[in-house]
Amino acid sequence: MIRSATLSLQTALPQIGDNNRLKLFAGSSNGELSREVARYLGIDLGPMVRKRFADGELYVQIQESIRGCDVYLIQPTCYPVNDHLMELLIMIDACRRASARQITAVLPYYGYARADRKTAGRESITAKLVANLMTQAGASRVLAMDLHSAQIQGYFDIPCDHVYGSPVLIDYLASKNLPDLVVVSPDVGGVARARAFAKKLDDAPLAIIDKRRQAHNVAEVMNLIGDIEGKTAVLVDDMIDTAGTICEGARLLRQEGARQVYACATHAVFSPPAVERLSSGLFEEVIVTNTIPVADAKHFEQLTVLSVANLIGEAIWRIHEESSVSSMFR
Repeated sequence: MIRSATLSLQTALPQIGDNNRLKLFAGSSNGELSREVARYLGIDLGPMVRKRFADGELYVQIQESIRGCDVYLIQPTCYPVNDHLMELLIMIDACRRASARQITAVLPYYGYARADRKTAGRESITAKLVANLMTQAGASRVLAMDLHSAQIQGYFDIPCDHVYGSPVLIDYLASKNLPDLVVVSPDVGGVARARAFAKKLDDAPLAIIDKRRQAHNVAEVMNLIGDIEGKTAVLVDDMIDTAGTICEGARLLRQEGARQVYACATHAVFSPPAVERLSSGLFEEVIVTNTIPVADAKHFEQLTVLSVANLIGEAIWRIHEESSVSSMFR
């Protein structure tokens, strides 16, 4: 069953008005989320022509004056990643050449983030490369959600506001009143994320899965640290790609006696064969957000999609009003 939920941050925003200098534009990667953000802010998405030449080149034209305006461009760089990233860069360049006062790239999902450090010789740090590309294109600021690692904020030479999808996920889980809850990190690298998640769920206990990765998108579960026997286990991660890691984790939790297993992640990347793995009966529910659009073909019975539009809209408003974004999570 698919349900939609939103995080209610405040009852209503002040009316922006026709003379306000906030302008909101949407790329092609997640139009529905962009429209929800616009509704939360009480403004319309700006008009823009976007087309493709016969050889595949992208063309973008802003169709209203944005001179002296604060422009926000919503574009998660999800599949097809290269097309959506290039479209974002062209949008930024178009706004810069149209004399926008400030250009904020709003990235509900930041592609190329997994290569965030050198783990072997002769490999690229693409998280830094993409940050450089956006800066050189003309972005003044970045608003990102649930970066793969917090260190990526430091890769930007412009201000970077980092918000989290966890308040939406936590509110939903809290409403279910699950008994004997244990938050589980699917690997050692996600412990800080899982610990913060558990703290917001009435300081729930924490368990950790020790996992050894043999190759990209291939996971091998080795051991469980913590007690989950007879309890409700909630696996927490920033994204689900092929679902190998989280499904291997769920199998281990079942073997160790977990009564129920839930999966929570902000980004539903869902590369094949993720849907087949997630719908195989390992999980009572798989809870994700709409930072990445989930196509109808990827829906399955256990999937729940929650909206982060209110959270992103609130962050945009606070940046525009020059108030604190980090205070949203206190």
